Amino acid sequence: MTSITTKLELSQPQTETAVHLFDNWFDPIEAGVRARVRDFIQAMIEGELETALSRPRYGRRAKESSGDSEATEGATGHRHGHRSRSLMGTFGKVEIEVPRARLNTADGKTTEWKSQALRAYQRRTLAADALIAGTYLAGTNTRRVRRALAALFGGAVGKDTVSRVWRKVKSDWDAWNARSLAQEPIVRLILDGTVVRVRLDRKATSISLLVVMGVCADGQKVLLAIKSMGGESTEAWRAVLDDLIKRGLRRPDFLIVDGASGLDKAIAAVWDGVPVQRCTVHKHRNLLAHAPERLHDEITADYTDMIYAATPENIEARRKAFIRKWRLKHRAVADSLEEAGDRLFTFARLPPSQWRSARTTNAIERLHEEFKRRIKTQTVLPSADTAAMLFWALLAAGQINMRKVDGWQTLATNLIGKPIDLAA
Repeated sequence: MTSITTKLELSQPQTETAVHLFDNWFDPIEAGVRARVRDFIQAMIEGELETALSRPRYGRRAKESSGDSEATEGATGHRHGHRSRSLMGTFGKVEIEVPRARLNTADGKTTEWKSQALRAYQRRTLAADALIAGTYLAGTNTRRVRRALAALFGGAVGKDTVSRVWRKVKSDWDAWNARSLAQEPIVRLILDGTVVRVRLDRKATSISLLVVMGVCADGQKVLLAIKSMGGESTEAWRAVLDDLIKRGLRRPDFLIVDGASGLDKAIAAVWDGVPVQRCTVHKHRNLLAHAPERLHDEITADYTDMIYAATPENIEARRKAFIRKWRLKHRAVADSLEEAGDRLFTFARLPPSQWRSARTTNAIERLHEEFKRRIKTQTVLPSADTAAMLFWALLAAGQINMRKVDGWQTLATNLIGKPIDLAA
């Protein structure tokens, strides 16, 4: 008995032959526009060449209109065929025939004509590159961009394309890192670090990105530097600060830090005497780390009452009460608060309208959270440089916007002459 069997056609992968949602959404406007894109691009390039040659296609040199022996200015070269080019834009992928020509030069030789509209070796329009990079910055990893943009580009965008487009951003990144800061009206700095995972020597490794944010005289926040230095040591922070000073950053009037010892030492070396505010949120975490969980709510309540008191006098009184209470109840908590010294209360020397923005490094912490949300799909970034560049690009591309600090109207006000009385 002969059995007849049939096999499933496997000439194409299942993922390519399957019908997905949106595949049958036909738009006559889109179809009509895309069908005419090829002719429009070719006509634009042909018009560019006609201008360069000073004559239309198949046109001849203008004949003499009088007995003058001097010929009318006309052709400056000659055509010689076409070259097939593939171009992908927001209109999809098209195959075009680009005209070729040789232009005469002053030394009697010829040179190849080059289109200004379609650059040599260009395979994508800048708008397409911007769309791909923007999709990546929005939180889509390199492998998912193809699926996200499949309807627009017809599946012609893969992870390698995304990587090539992303590398084009590096020139802007390098220029940003080298820009002069001499004209920046920076009056305040916020400094903090964040930990990200990157691939080093084929292994996932945690590194620190050191971030410096400036506050201008009009209250607008600006990113000044983001460096991958491996850690938050004194040497690492000193290198970041020295680079800012080298590029012209003026001595700030006020600093907000997270309390890392390496940063404190680096600041003392370059800007000794500048008022420093230690982040109250970071100190709160330190206090809780020194006590058992059963005391956390009570510590938080006492700490909040102290930090968010309405006047410097109330802050002083509640600080003394906090120290007296926790010296007896859990001394490690009182010692941790005293370790911060007067830097924890520097904000009280500012006008009350600025207290909210001056108490913490929350402005940078929010950037850290948004950055990590965007890279969540990638788990591990390709390199340390990519991590820093991606952080910057989210702001440079407008994916993340920063508003003015609270109380910016009083930024020009001088600090109170002496810090709060910390004698307990």
